[in-house]
Amino acid sequence: MNSNTKIDLGLKVLQARLQPVSTAPLGAPAGPPPFLTLSRETGAGAATLGRHLLARLETEAGGRPAEPWALFDKDLLTCALRQQQLPGRLAEFLPEDRVSEVTATIGELVGLHPSLWELEHRVMAAILQLAHLGRVILVGRAAHLITRSLPGGLHVRLVAPLESRVHRFMAAQECSAAEAEARILKSDRARERYVRTNFGHAAGDALDFDLVINTDRIPPSQAAPLVLGALQNRLDSLASAPGQKRPAGVPAY
Repeated sequence: MNSNTKIDLGLKVLQARLQPVSTAPLGAPAGPPPFLTLSRETGAGAATLGRHLLARLETEAGGRPAEPWALFDKDLLTCALRQQQLPGRLAEFLPEDRVSEVTATIGELVGLHPSLWELEHRVMAAILQLAHLGRVILVGRAAHLITRSLPGGLHVRLVAPLESRVHRFMAAQECSAAEAEARILKSDRARERYVRTNFGHAAGDALDFDLVINTDRIPPSQAAPLVLGALQNRLDSLASAPGQKRPAGVPAY
């Protein structure tokens, strides 16, 4: 499945959720929409974990189809731009790094509309909207900080020793160990600058997450039920509040 197909499918799911549900009784209490954010060190296996999570979330216990979830990993930025009715080509101006004063000024001089500063804010607004709709897995882009005010989210950070990440990157990208390490360190530094510049936080601050998982010790296939169990506990706790009920779309594990 190519990236454009993934985005189109994800957006169709999200648009369907914006339609009124005729079967829901008027005035029925609803819990906060569930969602997940995955922050990661480069090569820690976030994309793999996302796929494992999506497979489990799309099937209820007993094999019955569950309410659909959508995974946005590398295509999160493109999807956010399209949610704001902006062309996906603008993604090249918004790497997961800080937008420097020089870059922003050049963008405005060459007639980039909206400006890079406005683009960043509109992308953040789109990510927040995705979380408000619920049943999405958002990978990267400081989604854990953008959505931290929403009670239905579970925020997960994936880490692993550099050596393990280098081996994974080499296998995925078919490159040498030296090239893999250089690209990993460059990506990690860029993400750190992005989070510090835009939010004033360290990218890997454990206090910003509900779970921090070392995928060298707990691989993504084993981490998936752990994450879903934590999400279920979060939602069950929220559902115990007066007048609330457990949100739909999260299978019991």
